[in-house]
Amino acid sequence: MIDSNSRGAASHDPLSLHLTAMARNNAWSNLRLYRACLSLTDEAFAARRVSFFPSLQLTLNHILLVDRYYYDALIAGGQGLTIFDDELPYPRATQLWDAQAQSDRDLLAFCESLTGTDLHREVEIDRGPSVGIQRESIGRVLPHLFVHQIHHRGQVHAMLSGTAAAPPQLDEFFLDGDAPLRASEMLELERMRETRNRPL
Repeated sequence: MIDSNSRGAASHDPLSLHLTAMARNNAWSNLRLYRACLSLTDEAFAARRVSFFPSLQLTLNHILLVDRYYYDALIAGGQGLTIFDDELPYPRATQLWDAQAQSDRDLLAFCESLTGTDLHREVEIDRGPSVGIQRESIGRVLPHLFVHQIHHRGQVHAMLSGTAAAPPQLDEFFLDGDAPLRASEMLELERMRETRNRPL
């Protein structure tokens, strides 16, 4: 498995390692996507476009909020649906990237800590008054979260085609032959992580 960098991984359970690799892929994909978005003006970032959420701004904020929602459930943080009280917490791409990068680091650290036993542990997801509390295993919540991210990143990728920023390649992660294409970005992500974790 390429770039698995199982630093801090709690086990060699194949599924735990795969989920860690997916979290790392998520961080890498977001880095590439945000590089393109950060080259846009604030106006272009917020401009109305054809998609499920009608702008890059709204789509990327949605990705972040849903990431936070499921991560909150995974760690029993207690915030639940209040995470969605503000649907546009970060209007500018620069603000949003800082928040998304931190979310990606948190999710990666969580996945690195998992054991095979953890994947069967149930967590509670607040679905609101009409549904109530839904109980799901960690091993099901994480794939759901990754699919959600991939789904909406595809929409961002398509919207970028209508801007001055070229949509980045996002499918060069899991094959060993593609390793040179992502090497510098993996180093950048590691530096970002080390800088964030460095004591003040």
